[in-house]
Order: sequence, then structure tokens, then C-alpha cells
Amino acid sequence: MASDIIISNWCIFLFTVFYFNFQCCTCTSNKIRKGEILRDGDILISPKKEFILGFFSPNVSNNQRFLGIWYVDGPFNSFVWVANRDKPIFDKNGTFTIDKNGNFVVKNGHGNLMWTTNVSTSKSQTARNERQNCTAFLSDDGNLIIVNSNNKELWQSFHHPTDTFLPGMKFYMDQVLRSWTSETNPSPGRYSLGANPRGSPQIVIWDGPDRRWRSGYWDGSIFTGVPDMKAAYAHGLKLYNEGDRLYFTYTAANLSDVVRFHISPSGYELQQRWDKDREKWSIIQSHPSGDCDLYNLCGNFAKCDVNDSPKCICLAGFVPKDLGQWNARNWSEGCVRRKELECRGNNTVLKSDGGKRDGFFEIERIKLPDFADTAELQNIDECQSKCLENCSCIAYAFVSGISCMTWSGDLVDMQQFKEGGNTLYIRLASSEFADSNRTVQIVVISVMVAGAFLVCMAILLLCKYEVKKRASNRINQMETSEPTRSREFSQDTSGAGDLSIEGHHGSGSELTFFSFSGVAAATNNFSNENKLGQGGFGPVYKGKLLCGLEIAVKRLSRKSGQGLEEFKNEIKLIAKLQHRNLVRLVGCCIEGEEKMLLYEYMANKSLDSFLFDPVKQAQLDWRKRFNIIEGIARGLLYLHRDSRLRIIHRDLKASNILLDEDMNPKISDFGMARIFGGNENEANTNRVVGTYGYMAPEYAMEGLFSGKSDVYSFGVLLLEIICGRMNTSFRSDEHSGIIGYAWQKWDEGTPMDLVDRSIWDECQHDEALRCIHLALICVQDMAVHRPSISSIVLMLETDNIQLPLPRQPTYTSMRRYEDAEIWNEKKDFSSNNVTISVIVGR
Repeated sequence: MASDIIISNWCIFLFTVFYFNFQCCTCTSNKIRKGEILRDGDILISPKKEFILGFFSPNVSNNQRFLGIWYVDGPFNSFVWVANRDKPIFDKNGTFTIDKNGNFVVKNGHGNLMWTTNVSTSKSQTARNERQNCTAFLSDDGNLIIVNSNNKELWQSFHHPTDTFLPGMKFYMDQVLRSWTSETNPSPGRYSLGANPRGSPQIVIWDGPDRRWRSGYWDGSIFTGVPDMKAAYAHGLKLYNEGDRLYFTYTAANLSDVVRFHISPSGYELQQRWDKDREKWSIIQSHPSGDCDLYNLCGNFAKCDVNDSPKCICLAGFVPKDLGQWNARNWSEGCVRRKELECRGNNTVLKSDGGKRDGFFEIERIKLPDFADTAELQNIDECQSKCLENCSCIAYAFVSGISCMTWSGDLVDMQQFKEGGNTLYIRLASSEFADSNRTVQIVVISVMVAGAFLVCMAILLLCKYEVKKRASNRINQMETSEPTRSREFSQDTSGAGDLSIEGHHGSGSELTFFSFSGVAAATNNFSNENKLGQGGFGPVYKGKLLCGLEIAVKRLSRKSGQGLEEFKNEIKLIAKLQHRNLVRLVGCCIEGEEKMLLYEYMANKSLDSFLFDPVKQAQLDWRKRFNIIEGIARGLLYLHRDSRLRIIHRDLKASNILLDEDMNPKISDFGMARIFGGNENEANTNRVVGTYGYMAPEYAMEGLFSGKSDVYSFGVLLLEIICGRMNTSFRSDEHSGIIGYAWQKWDEGTPMDLVDRSIWDECQHDEALRCIHLALICVQDMAVHRPSISSIVLMLETDNIQLPLPRQPTYTSMRRYEDAEIWNEKKDFSSNNVTISVIVGR
């Protein structure tokens, strides 16, 4: 009896071990056969354990379940394919299997069909027999494949991608990647990515039906509209022709690298590489990468140049269609031809040789316009002849790897590059060109001019040498003797007074004055190599004094809307201010019409140069961003409360926050600031100044400003720092800017969707959520509902203070152009980074 019990127990034990091992093999195999049913919790795993297929919940706060594929070693957000993306299962009773027709299907706990491969089936006996032993397996490149008994492929997930393009995948011209709705909702979102084969293939991102970005044309090795592609891609992207179907494939330069292409919920095409050491996705490239990357930002027949101001420029021979809107930085109407083409004006294709003929103007280093037609021709001369013979042809280009390209419609979506791009030849009327009939005379004149130029250059170099020598001597004298002081700024030392830009005078402190020649020598005569940037005030140059001190020189532009009053205002204010989070004024120069301010040099330039750069923004991790937020708040606290002058900045924005070598923030640009008297809490002005998108409603519309005006700007800036995006990038039919978008996410209960994806994994979520909450309190419509800057500092530095609930904002200062009746149409205002000169409030 005892032996029977022992034998029975051994049998039970062996059965249990066998059953457990069988179950584990089923759960972790890379295959599923017809008739097998896998449930929520079971997975398929690729042979080399690269990818997993199973059920997941993208949002831990709800119970929505999706069947998808993700990386084994990747983070939580590494999903590369989703089956039932628009039909979630609301419990953990879902299953996936292969049905009798050989289709891979997903069902909920009630047996309802949630998704199927929907493979067309033949009714022949042979086909039915082949489908009897269908198998689905997960490959090591992340592809889910269904094959029949003859190992014939019936379906694969690579032919039905969702939002990700993987190495080894064939991406056909008729395929489209569709973004998730949000980071936690895989249902199809508003953005899609695909290839447009017209002319030569190019990658396009659509926002609904509208184009958002395009890569430029494929020339056999790179996309011509991505000038830095050669360095970033190295090799691996290839175009093939399979019958009548074109497709791209990608092979990573290092086969051990985990690389993916991804269309994000916010509409960016990202090329990412998995960083094993940091355990996060690093961004190799991101598009669109700036304002000029946005599709046709400047309208028809215009090009966008991020290094110019303004950034939109009409092509040669074209002028703005609506000059008023163009000057107001609304470039959507584009440009129109200044003079009609000769062939069109005479209703003939070509005129006789003795008559006037259209010519072509050359534009180098440009992103070629959209909607090109191509023709296989031998050289550029044949391409020019083809275009010239057709009056409807308005431009051409000859690109190696593509051949002849011509355009017959409007020229749209052009961008000027510093390097890369292609040469475009646009057709212009002969009257746009200088008279070239007397070639011999021109040659003679050219030789004479060249000779005179060489003589002048020799004289100029001698003069320049002499000027530098004298300037060096003057600086030596200046630095070894008592510095020059301003009488105007040393008479009143009481610290009281109103130094507003409305024209009141007040006190100041002693200030070092430099000569123009000394500043010129320090900046290498204001050379372009020393130019740091351009603002509403004018250009900024890097310089170095003989004592070794590095400086930044802000030179007042004669065309600047900010004039002598703003210049004096900034001198008087900054000379009195000493705080670690305010930029330090070294001195100034007023000589003739020249007016310059000399600041301490900030090695990392301004906050916007990091925050809005898709590549550099990853350097601003959450801890750095939070320290920057705290530093700005402490700087404002000093201005509003702790300095002997109570100052309202009135132009707080990312480009006015400078970063030192340790990424410490320093508030700069006090040209628009106002000083309050001891008993003043609010003031009114009929000269509204600031930047479009950061101004509080009461200030933008009524001219009322106070410390709460800076608090509103701080709230907008706080949202930008959290999101890593410019406030205007959120403008759409639904939102007027970042405030409307942030409120929608808050109202939907998903405020963490605002956090920049590049810092998501390392972000302190409780701190980020608190900052989002604080930002929404700061941008409330009524000034009385906003906290003071002292309360903001306390809320940032103390975790146990309960923040009040924000009220829904109904106004924002991000008004649309068509709603801009409050602006004075005769004055300029800024788009985002340029300061408003004058706006008359109601």
C-alpha cells in the first residue's frame, strides 16, 4: 500500500513537472500553430530574444490591453507594432490564435473578434489543405510572419506597420506609418509618415491631410532636404525596385546597434538608437528640426533661412503678395512675380533670337521645391533647354543621381542651407537682369574694377592694421588707468525714482565706459566669426579684452525698434542689479551713433538654443531643467522684492535666459523693464512692449502691468521648459498655443503627456507634475488669481504645500493674426523671439 502511494506521488510529481515545462515552452516559444490559443500573459519571443509578442497596457492607470511587439531589453515605451490599436480589450481575458482560415486573430474574453489579419482565402481543395497547418512565428528583426504548410508566406506585420520602421523592413511607397494618439494611447493619431514617389521619392509627414514636413528628394544616397544626413546616417538606407513597387530598406552601420525610425504622437520623425549604458533611446535625428523645417512656412516663391532676420525671404524677382502681413511676420501669402515672363506676356513659347528672352537666376545651397517632374537627360545644358522651350516651366535643377528636374507650378517649401542642398535655376524676365549685350565692354570694366579693388584692399589692410594698433594702445591705457564713469548715472544715489521707458529720469550708479575702437579691437572689428546672434536690439558679438575677460557685446542696430530710451533704461537698471541669476553688465560704449552694452560672456548662450534644438535638448536633463526653473524664479524674486529697485522685466522668454558654463540661468535684456515706486503695485502704459505669446491678457489688451505680468510670462516659460517645445509650435485649430494644449492635458487627466520625451525616463514625475500645476496657476486670466513670485519660490522649494486648483484660461496673448485688431497696423511686432517695438493697447 505504501509503495502504491509512493508510486502515485511520483507520477503526480512527474506530471506536474512535465505540465509546467510544457506550459513554459508554450509561453516562451517563437511560434504559434493553428488551433493553439494563447492568453493574456502568454508571449511569443524571437529566437535570439530580441522581440516579444504579447498583451500590454501602455497606460498603467487603466486596464486597456493591446496585442503588440516590443523590444526585450528596451524601456516601457519600446513598442514597435500594435494589432488591435483602435479596439482595446478592457480586461485580461484576451486571446490570440490562428483560426481555421489561417488568419491570425485577437479576441476578447467574450470571444468577440477585435482584430484579424484578414488574409484573402482561396476555396480550392489545395489551398484548404495548405491552410490546415498554418504557423505564425516572431523573427529576430521584429516581424510577425504567417506561413502555410508549404512554408509559403501568407502575411507579415512588416507589410502592415503601425508607427515604427525597423531595420530589415521593406517600406513601400504605398505604406504609411501612423502615430499614436498620445504616449499612452496607441490608437491612430493625427500624424502620418509615408513616401511620395513623384519626381524622386521623398519622405513626408502629414498632419491630417496637410503636409507638415518633407525630406527632400532621394538622390541615391541621401535625401537632399536633410543637409546633415551624410554624417548621421553613414550608410544603410537603400531604395529598391520590386516589379513596379519601390521600397526603402535600412541596415544599421553597426549591426549590434538597436535602431528604429518612429513617428511620434507630437508629429516628429525620429531616428533613435538604444543606449545600453544609459538605458534610454538617444535621438540621432529629429524632423522637423526647427521653424524653417515646417512645410512651406514662408509661402510660395519664398525661402526660409534660419540664420537670417527675418527668416523668410522672397526669391530674386519676387515681392511679398501682401506687404502688410509680410512685415507683420505672417508669411502665409508668400510672394508673387515682380515682372511677367517674356514668353507669357507675348503669348508665344519663344521669341526670335533678336528679341528679349527669359533668363535663369541661380540659387545655391537650397532645399529644392516640392512637386518636381523628372526627365532622364545627359547634362545641365539639356535640362536648361528643355525648361526654356516650355513656357510653363518656371524652374529647373540638375541633380546627380536624379537627372533633370523641372517645376511648372508654384515653387513651395524652400529652405536656405549653410551647407549641402542643391542649386535651383528660376526663370525670370530678361528685364530682371543687367544688360549684357556689350560683352567686351563688360570684360574691360571688370578688369579695371578688379584692379582698383586690389589697390583699395591693400590700402584698407594697412589702415586696419593701424587702427588695431591704436585700439590696443587705447585699451591698455583704459585698463591701467581709472575707468571712465558716466556723470548722468552718478548724481543720484538714493535708489528711488521711476526709470520707465516712458521718459522719466532717475538714478543710476557709476559705470565703466569703453571707446568704440577698443570694443572693435576686442571683437575683431565685429567680424562675422565673432557674431553670437541677432535680437530685437541688434547683433551680439563675442569679444575678449586684453586682460583676458571674455565679453558679449550687444550693438544697437540703427533699424532696431528699441532706441536710445531703451538703451539708457537697460544701463540704469543693470548697473544697480547684483544677483547670481541676473546677467552682469561689464560696461557700455556711447560714441557718435554707436551704442553698445558689454556683458559677461555666457558660454552656453541662451536657453532656447538648447531647449528647442531636438539634438541638444537631451543635454538638459530634468535636474538641470528644474535648477534652471528655480534660478529664474529666484532672479525674478530679487527683481520684484529684494533689490533696492522694484523692477518688472516685461520681456521674460527663453531667448532672454542666458546659461553660464555650469548651466546656471541668468536673466538678461532689461531694455523693456519698468521700475515701480515703493507704494506701486500696478501701472498702466500706452506703449505695450514684450513678446508675442508671453504677455499677460491684461497687459496685452489694456496696458496694465505688475509683478503678476512677469508671473504670467514665467508660467509660459515653465511650460516650454517642461515640454521642450516653443509655445507657437502648439498652434492649431484646437489650440492657440501651449497654454490651451496644457490645459487640455490637465483637464483630460494626462498632464504628464506634456513632459519632453527626451527626459521622460529620468524625470522626477512628482516634481514635473508639480511644475505643470504651478505653470497653470501662473497663466490664469486674472492677475489676482496668480501667485506672487515669492509664493512661487516657496512652492518650488517645498513639497508639502498644497497648490490651489487652476482655473481654465479663456484668454491667451497668443492671438491669431486674423484676430489682431488690437495691434497698431503701422508698427512691427514679434513672432516669437523678436521683441515688440510698440503696440497701442485699447
